[in-house]
Amino acid sequence: MLPDALNIAVLVSQGRHPVSGRARRAHQDACALELALCLPQALATNVRAIHAGDPGQEALRDYLGMGIDGLTVLSQTAEDDALAVLHPYLAEQRPDVLLTGVRAECGEGSGLLPYLLADRLDWPLVTGIAAIERIENGAASLLQALPRGQRRRVRVSLPFVASVESAAAEPRQVAFARARRGRITGLTPATEIDQARTEWTLSAARPRPKRLKVTTARTAADRLRQATAKAQGSTGQIIRDDPQAAAKAIYELLVEEGVLRNTQGTGRV
Repeated sequence: MLPDALNIAVLVSQGRHPVSGRARRAHQDACALELALCLPQALATNVRAIHAGDPGQEALRDYLGMGIDGLTVLSQTAEDDALAVLHPYLAEQRPDVLLTGVRAECGEGSGLLPYLLADRLDWPLVTGIAAIERIENGAASLLQALPRGQRRRVRVSLPFVASVESAAAEPRQVAFARARRGRITGLTPATEIDQARTEWTLSAARPRPKRLKVTTARTAADRLRQATAKAQGSTGQIIRDDPQAAAKAIYELLVEEGVLRNTQGTGRV
């Protein structure tokens, strides 16, 4: 039996376009809201969107344009701890289902918030889901996204926390009129400075070096084939008692594999 009114809370945040860098709705958070709005028992479902941050962020209206009437913002600054305001509010409201994205597109983006909330609320957590198949008899059947397009069915009791993967259904387009008409309700809970963040040193991200290719073999025949192929096509050499020549050979190999760029022209170390 379904509950009379299934309460679903979706945590949303301001996202950032990966190319232009402009503010937008976060994709995974929008997937979570789309998943909640498309539940089969939508007529008996109360979907609420919650954000911890600045209520003046214009990108938050994109979520209103998806079809919800209002959005609740727990006001805090960028230096405050989101967990300190979300946990008391959710403990009081006690939704049946709490959906989040896997990680934020701005700020820390560590992906730890669903884990910390589930731990504080003492609710089960399911990560990286792609769909909610059904909710009945106080439990939900979820479809968890696995690598290489695989799926796993998970059954969990209510209430629970679930993070939604990008493999979920694409969020609907934003209706401009609904985005303008929707209400953003700002609350001012007691905030707490994130002490750990005050000790960090932030710097611009740089592209990570390319990893070397690692071949895997499941059988002895595959391992033998790889070993013989390496021996036949290899141009490697053993260098002893000459550190400069050994360093040069290693450097040239890294340049050849694309791990390093040859910025010295002549390839000298």
